Amino acid sequence: MCAAKGAPPPTVTWALDDEPIPRDSGHRSNQYTMSDGTTVSHMNVSSPQIKDGGVYRCTARNSVGSAEYQARINVRGPPSIRAMKNITAVAGRDTFINCRVIGYPYYSIKWYKDSLLLPDNHRQVVFENGTLKLMDVQKGMDEGEYLCSVLIQPQLSISQSVHVTVKVPPLIQPFEFPPASIGQLLYIPCVVSSGDMPIHITWRKDGHVILSGSGVTIESKEFMSSLQISSVSLKHNGNYTCIASNDAATVSRERQLIVRVPPRFVVQPNNQDGIYGKAGVLNCSVDGYPPPKVMWKHAKGSGNPQQYHPIPLTGRIQILPNSSLLIRHVLEEDIGYYLCQASNGVGTDISKSMFLTVKIPAMITSHPNTTIAIKGQTKELNCTARGERPIIIRWEKGDTVIDPDRNMRYAITTKDNGDEVISTLKLKPADRGDSVFFSCHAINSYGEDRGLIQLTVQEPPDPPELEIREVKARSMNLRWTQRFDGNSIITGFDIEYKNKSDSWDFKQSTRNISPTINQANIVDLHPASVYSIRMYSFNKIGRSEPSKELTISTEEAAPDGPPMDVTLQPITSQSIQVTWKAPKKELQNGVIRGYQIGYRENSPGSNGQYSIVEMKATGDSEVYTLDNLKKFAQYGVVVQAFNRAGTGPSSSEINATTLEDVPSQPPENVRAISITSDVAVISWSEPPRSTLNGVLKGYRVIFWSLYMDGEWGEMQNITTTRERVELRGMEKFTNYSVQVLAYTQAGDGVRSSVLYIQTKEDIPGPPAGIKAVPSSASSVVVSWLPPAKPNGIIRKYTIFCSSPGSGQPAPSEYETSPDQLFYRIAHLNRGQQYLLWVAAVTSAGRGNISEKVTIEPAGKAPAKIISFGGTVTTPWMKDVRLPCNSVGEPVPAIKWTKDSEDSAIPVTVDGHRLIQANGTLVLRSVKAEDSGYYTCTATNTWGFDTIIINLLVQVPPDQPRLTVSKTSASSITLAWIPGDNGGSSIRGFVLQYSVDNSEEWKDVFISSSERSFKLESLKCGTWYKVKLAAKNSVGAGRISEIIEAKTHGREPSFSKDQHLFTHINSTHARLNLQGWSSGGCPITAIVLEYRPKGNWVWQSLRTNSSSEVFLTELREATWYELRMKACNSAGCGNETAQFATLDYDGSTIPPIKSAQGEGDDVKKLFTIACPVILATLGVALLFIIRKKRKEKRLKRLRDAKSLAEMLISKNNRSFDTPVKGPPQGPRLHIDIPRVQLLIEDKEGIKQLGDDKATIPVTDTEFSQAVNPQSFCTGVSLHHPALIQNTGPLIDMSDIRPGTNPVSRKSVKSAHSTRNRYSSQWTLTKCQASTPARTLTSDWRTVGSQHGITVTESDSYSASLSQDTDKGRNSMVSTESASSTYEELARAYEHAKLEEQLQHAKFEITECFISDSSSDQMTTGTTDNADSMTSMSTPSEPGICRFTASPPKPQDSERGKGVAVPIPHRASKSDYCNLPLYVKSEAFFRKPDAHEPCPVVPPREASIRNLARAYHAQARHMTLEPGAKPLGLPPPASAATTLPQRTLPMPGPAGPAPAPAASAAPAPPVPAEPPVPAGAAAEARVPTHSKVGGSRDSLLEMSTSGVGRSQKQGAGAYSKSYTLV
Repeated sequence: MCAAKGAPPPTVTWALDDEPIPRDSGHRSNQYTMSDGTTVSHMNVSSPQIKDGGVYRCTARNSVGSAEYQARINVRGPPSIRAMKNITAVAGRDTFINCRVIGYPYYSIKWYKDSLLLPDNHRQVVFENGTLKLMDVQKGMDEGEYLCSVLIQPQLSISQSVHVTVKVPPLIQPFEFPPASIGQLLYIPCVVSSGDMPIHITWRKDGHVILSGSGVTIESKEFMSSLQISSVSLKHNGNYTCIASNDAATVSRERQLIVRVPPRFVVQPNNQDGIYGKAGVLNCSVDGYPPPKVMWKHAKGSGNPQQYHPIPLTGRIQILPNSSLLIRHVLEEDIGYYLCQASNGVGTDISKSMFLTVKIPAMITSHPNTTIAIKGQTKELNCTARGERPIIIRWEKGDTVIDPDRNMRYAITTKDNGDEVISTLKLKPADRGDSVFFSCHAINSYGEDRGLIQLTVQEPPDPPELEIREVKARSMNLRWTQRFDGNSIITGFDIEYKNKSDSWDFKQSTRNISPTINQANIVDLHPASVYSIRMYSFNKIGRSEPSKELTISTEEAAPDGPPMDVTLQPITSQSIQVTWKAPKKELQNGVIRGYQIGYRENSPGSNGQYSIVEMKATGDSEVYTLDNLKKFAQYGVVVQAFNRAGTGPSSSEINATTLEDVPSQPPENVRAISITSDVAVISWSEPPRSTLNGVLKGYRVIFWSLYMDGEWGEMQNITTTRERVELRGMEKFTNYSVQVLAYTQAGDGVRSSVLYIQTKEDIPGPPAGIKAVPSSASSVVVSWLPPAKPNGIIRKYTIFCSSPGSGQPAPSEYETSPDQLFYRIAHLNRGQQYLLWVAAVTSAGRGNISEKVTIEPAGKAPAKIISFGGTVTTPWMKDVRLPCNSVGEPVPAIKWTKDSEDSAIPVTVDGHRLIQANGTLVLRSVKAEDSGYYTCTATNTWGFDTIIINLLVQVPPDQPRLTVSKTSASSITLAWIPGDNGGSSIRGFVLQYSVDNSEEWKDVFISSSERSFKLESLKCGTWYKVKLAAKNSVGAGRISEIIEAKTHGREPSFSKDQHLFTHINSTHARLNLQGWSSGGCPITAIVLEYRPKGNWVWQSLRTNSSSEVFLTELREATWYELRMKACNSAGCGNETAQFATLDYDGSTIPPIKSAQGEGDDVKKLFTIACPVILATLGVALLFIIRKKRKEKRLKRLRDAKSLAEMLISKNNRSFDTPVKGPPQGPRLHIDIPRVQLLIEDKEGIKQLGDDKATIPVTDTEFSQAVNPQSFCTGVSLHHPALIQNTGPLIDMSDIRPGTNPVSRKSVKSAHSTRNRYSSQWTLTKCQASTPARTLTSDWRTVGSQHGITVTESDSYSASLSQDTDKGRNSMVSTESASSTYEELARAYEHAKLEEQLQHAKFEITECFISDSSSDQMTTGTTDNADSMTSMSTPSEPGICRFTASPPKPQDSERGKGVAVPIPHRASKSDYCNLPLYVKSEAFFRKPDAHEPCPVVPPREASIRNLARAYHAQARHMTLEPGAKPLGLPPPASAATTLPQRTLPMPGPAGPAPAPAASAAPAPPVPAEPPVPAGAAAEARVPTHSKVGGSRDSLLEMSTSGVGRSQKQGAGAYSKSYTLV
């Protein structure tokens, strides 16, 4: 590697033994430049050979020069010598001969010449590397053959010879140029005295080749050349070089030719005028060679010059480089003749004379520099001038010319005095403004002069500028500035001050203050008093006027007395109320602004330091409550009053003790030991004394049993004062949970952690049941139930069999495993009776025996069930086995049924239900709807047997109803009412809370017995979100609605009654921050920002003080803008103000007007802001328009959403069947004022077949022909609900946990985060009608004039297709939710179809849903003109009502071209299958003796009565053949049956139609031109209509009723529905 650096970057080349290295495969080089400018070159030698050895040299070259470096590299191998070229050496120089040996190793390198070993003289040197150096080479001695011999082995050497030729360079004999003059002849020879021939000789002048025609001739011979100049001139001056060269070298010799020239004038002197006092130059310029020397001479006088004298060169007179004479200041003595003489020794000298005339400019010769005048007196100023006439004299005052004609106070006179002119300026009289510089100017043709006169006008001084630096309670500090001293030294000052209300006759004075003092302290003033102050100054002329009168107010002094009548009253365990009165009036020393309350704990171990809190004064009597104190601790309290001046003395310390509270920690070291099967001992130790928070009254032990089925037993407690208790009467071999707490007078403390204990085993109780049935003529089967109280682990069962008539005294005993609950006893005698009984056995022994049963083997074996009926309780989502083991011959057939009201429904085997071969019914993943009575019937030819099992499915508890009962600054007290426990006792509650704008929830576990909880240590003035969920043995239930509550307190505010600025001077301002009210939350920081008006940059100041703060380094006489921001945990309050600093004299300044520049800035800002504001408003307007359109488009969807919410609140029962007894299960609570509904449309995809994902289609598409292989068409309905800022929404899922428990998901948003729920259902309409779960829609359309009412019946079924909430999928079953969602989907489709037919608005008008407290809430009514505008409050809670209102008149045109449903006659029995939410007024209006429906239960009857109250407004139409539809009044029967609520409907009078029940069937007659019934819907519905699209509302279909009259009210109707 070879590295080199240079500028420009060099190029590197490589050589080996002085030969360039060839570029081939074995030798490669590369070069690059590094960041620091270094050039690096690498030479890579691949597979080195012997020939690659030698001396490597790298050479770096650029345009400036070169550098090289070399090093030898040896390659092992047989040595050899590279071929050497002959060398030519130059005589007299050094020569190097290299012997390039390659291969290694070798012994030595030697040189020979003429067989002589070198070196043989002092000029020869042989280096170790084999290089021979010949110094000062001589031709005769060093020329010849040289031999290099290399010893490669001890007796073997190799050699190579080289011939050295010596060349001799030329030698030029010295020559010189003689002195030459212009015109002379010149001959110069250049002779070479030695050197090898041939020799070439050339000449150069000043480094350039001499050209022909320059007057120079060159003649050259073999070893000589001559230079000839025929006529020498100045151009021949220069350096001439003779150059001789041959093969050995080139040599040269240089000499200079100098040509001499006599002097001559370039510029001749001429007569000149000089101006007195100015500079003058006498021109004279010469040349020649050598340069001539110039001398100036002077002859005084104006006559003929008599004798010239050399001019002495001084600082005033100098000779310039061009030989001219410089006179810097011309004087009168410089008049005369001047001679310029030049010589250089060549030829004769030259000279020339000239005459200098001196002119005198105008000059001021006399004037006073300074003078003094007294104000009001006359003053004269004189000025004398001389110079060439005429002379003009001008007076100026400052820079202004004085014109006496314009200013009569001035007069100017001028007179001649010989060669001088005198001018006088008279001032009549002198004034303060004349204390300036006056100047007299003398002017003539040759110049101008000026004389300055400083006039000082003396007078009494101006009054000083007085400034108040500091005002205290009893003193003030003054500072003054003397602006104008009257041009006379100040001799003293006087200060006068008085009470502002007094006259100056009663003044007090401080006189003869030293003039060196500029400040003073005035003492012995009265606090909070107002004073007037003025000042005088003196000089030798007199006394000044009084200064500007200043008014000051002395500050308040700290109060001198303490608050009075301080009392303490403990309020709670952590608060003490302090009351007191203000100090005595005479000791307040000002206005009491507030009080400082100091308190400290006086308990042992406290630090004794006071904690200080402040409060503002409110009156003569004050009250303050100290919070967050230690519980049951003694505190000492002192109170101090303060005003603006400070804090007064404190009151005497008085003590009080906070009230007792419950212990904050449980007892320690709780232990439990089981003594016997029904006795346990619990022991513990006292909690730490510091956590008792009162006087310990005793302990309470809470314990409850935990059964094998997960249920809890009754919670019991024992109170004791000891630290040990014995629990007796416990259930045997039972798990117990035990907790211990300490209590004080205030109540129970914190419970200890749950401790688990199990009582010991005992003998079991008797089996709970026994059966015995004959199985053949010689055998019987006995079965039994496990003991109700096993009292341990059952090890086995013992079966006893005895025959009373057999004579055997001891019964036979049989044993079986504890898992087998039946036993076949064989080898019995037919016709003989046997007694059977069973006993269970534990490790404690054999238990009590069961009842004894008598059995007799029989020849015939009728069907008998050996399993037992009863109640089976299980958690949901578990597999349940209901056994039905039977015996009999032949083998009995097993049939399972489930009771449903008045009928028994056979249990069908599917994926959810399975009947095993032994008759056991297996229910997989049971849900709440699987609860009920199951009957198993075993039948054979000889008889049958039946058992009934009541299955109770436990589900997670319902959501509790959470409310806020109380709030404080740091706590929120919550209360709740639990919902249904889901069949299992509630184990506890989980309370979650977070700050409103955060999603960091904190959990609190609360005991099941609690119904309220206090959240403490909360932030003051902060909104919190709270939610609650209950837990039972199944799991956590649904979370309650999120409620929001705010702790007391608000952001700080500034009181306008407080004075913000307490003191302002020219550079400082003192602010009183006590005007900030904390809002109930401590202020954490106050930020002040201020700036001069018109300035853009704010200066910031941050403080934690709430008393006073100073703004410093302000500008004097400047208006400032101030804005303040005070923050606490509740937020920040803002306040703005303006203030002005005082002028330098302490005076106030007026309000400033906006400067032009500021106005320009405002205009620029306005110009920039206007487009931005307009664009923002445009975007906002567009957003609002789009939002309004979206809200309008989704308005009807909200109503359907409300319907869905109401439907899911039913108690898991079908609306098709009546409900016996009072309603069970949880009720839905809706906080109506905070409800905000949102339903989003979603696109679907259309598929044929049974796929769950289906396309939203219209009813028209339902009637279209589809794939022949598919008999069903699907409609996907999406109901997402988003909780907005206004509060929580009602969940779209079923409220019952057994059907679809949906957990809440947290979603981030910009402002506040709420939860989102979404569910999707698929509606399926099949070609074949389904007998179960049909929806019969009763549509009253235009009928015949005979009063025929026609209806159409459609059937829909629904199943859950997707639930988008993944929160609790492990507990959600699609099948179990289908029944509830089916009702929801059917009601939704019902509303949608009604929307298509009548284009009505489907809206909730009233809703009354309550919990056990029967709270009633109303959603309000819509603004539709035709919908019901007034509702009477239902008499029973839990009802929701909605109506489908007719279209408005402007919507009547939409009714054209719409399909009419195919009407048919509905029978009375059709109404029996209607769900309650679709039964309309015709069903309830008229009683019928032939009522085919079942008896209505009381609750349903009340609902029907409620429904009748709102059906009077319904419009019933009949279809008359060939007649146009007409609006008819409501039936008379409706009005007569509802006297308490009659709503007449608009429309022409006419006869009442006949009742629908008695109308005869009639074929449908369309009002429009006939259309085939099957294609009616398909032909008239636009193809673009769809349900669920993103642009078209789910309910907003472009179909309407057909044949509707255009008159208002014609064809209008309104349906009412009642939900329970």
